[in-house]
Amino acid sequence: MVHPGTVCFWVEGSSLAIPFGPTPVSKAGECRLVSRVNILGKLEGDPNLLKSVREGERMRVELAG
Repeated sequence: MVHPGTVCFWVEGSSLAIPFGPTPVSKAGECRLVSRVNILGKLEGDPNLLKSVREGERMRVELAG
């Protein structure tokens, strides 16, 4: 389980995962990813804004200073 807005590196998929709500494997509304991840950090602001991102849209991830 991870908290909404946690920035994760998805080990099996070699990509970033940023959960923001329940997934198909979640229990009781938690954020649960289907496989192991390495935690990199967290989003600043409301992770629910990710709901407006559509498949195929480009996103830029920057290190906060």
